[in-house]
Amino acid sequence: MRREIRALGLLVAAGVLVGCVDEDIIYRDFPAYEDPPDAAAGFLGYSKQEEKLAVCGNCHVGQQSWWQESAHAQAWADLQASGSAQPLCNDCHTVSQRGNAATTSVAYTATGDTRYHDVQCESCHGAGLTHVQNPDATQPLAGFAVDTATGCGECHQDTHRFVEEWSQSAHARFNEHATSAACLSCHEGKTALQAFGETAEYLEKSDGKLYGITCSVCHDPHGSANAGQLRFAIDAPDPEQNLCIRCHHKRSEPDPTTPRGAHSPQGPMLLGDAGWRPPNFVFDTTRLIATHGSERNAKLCAGCHVDGFTVTDQATGNFAFQATGHLFKAIPCLDAEGKPTPGDCEVSQRSFRSCAVGGCHGSEAAARSATLTLESRMQALTAEVNRLVAKVPATEFKTNDGKITVGEGAKFNASLLAEDGSRGVHNPFLLEALLNASIQALKDTYGVS
Repeated sequence: MRREIRALGLLVAAGVLVGCVDEDIIYRDFPAYEDPPDAAAGFLGYSKQEEKLAVCGNCHVGQQSWWQESAHAQAWADLQASGSAQPLCNDCHTVSQRGNAATTSVAYTATGDTRYHDVQCESCHGAGLTHVQNPDATQPLAGFAVDTATGCGECHQDTHRFVEEWSQSAHARFNEHATSAACLSCHEGKTALQAFGETAEYLEKSDGKLYGITCSVCHDPHGSANAGQLRFAIDAPDPEQNLCIRCHHKRSEPDPTTPRGAHSPQGPMLLGDAGWRPPNFVFDTTRLIATHGSERNAKLCAGCHVDGFTVTDQATGNFAFQATGHLFKAIPCLDAEGKPTPGDCEVSQRSFRSCAVGGCHGSEAAARSATLTLESRMQALTAEVNRLVAKVPATEFKTNDGKITVGEGAKFNASLLAEDGSRGVHNPFLLEALLNASIQALKDTYGVS
């Protein structure tokens, strides 16, 4: 039955009651909807399936318009076109008990009704019937936390290994030492969402707990103008507009208020803006075209750190699993099956696939060789800077004096190698120039040798 509300209408003109009318004026204070089957457990699904208009979207117009452009809105059609459609896939390509708090068969799983095709609003928010019947009294909220039993993780797992990889990454863990307000905006998921300007409500918003960087920090579940429903672009060479660099760009230059060295300088390093510039520093900026921040690496950080690839079974040649790049390691270690792992291993044992497929290095072997050579050279230059800094008078290292001395600047540049965490790979030409210039500045300023 289609629901609608009827009420006696009054004609009002210029604020004066002019009379009543005999017929009812029909209006709706919530969208029309078809009563769902009893087995659907209150899940409503589509209002107009051919237009991909969810019942929820009748009111939540903004979210509906973004969602219509997302991959979630094409989930059923994409599955059928994949050539790999199987009944076991259906729950994650429809509105079902996957992704929300429901624990028994509901919606498509319980009814097989096509109104539940695709990953709709209720896939994350849960059944909407009670809400549309009394919107002011109820508000079904989606979750923010990630595990394999609810939320994003209930579907994005197993052969699609997003959650398995993410859970082993640094993003999944809250750093217990990052408790200041400035730190929380990048290290704690809910605070990061606030920093991104997100004001939506969700289940854990006021629970007082601290979380890592979960799926919905980087991905907007309702959709966005960016690929992968990302909240910001990954190809923008602007620290304020690039999703990764918004956080990976803290203290990339010396701060006269602290003796601490570099901290998370990856973005500016990649773009050629990091480091202390010694007196008379000259750097050939045309060499930046040969770095990982050039146009040849259009996706910048994600071009190397989010490298997805398909792995086949060596014995049968059949599909085994999909690596998603959500360990966020550019050169990960691989286990015996070929799965990226969070463990440490020698450079000679790491996968350099992302370097070879990007069009910059001819092969994994070539990229590996270049990295080993670079690492050795950068370590030698950094050791020399630190050796000379140790000879500089202690009076040259002061906090809160409002200036950066040559000793402080050179020490900062030496810290870039460790804090950048890339063996110098993000921008080898800039880092080498900074270290060489720092060595010369230390010699010229303090007479050390």
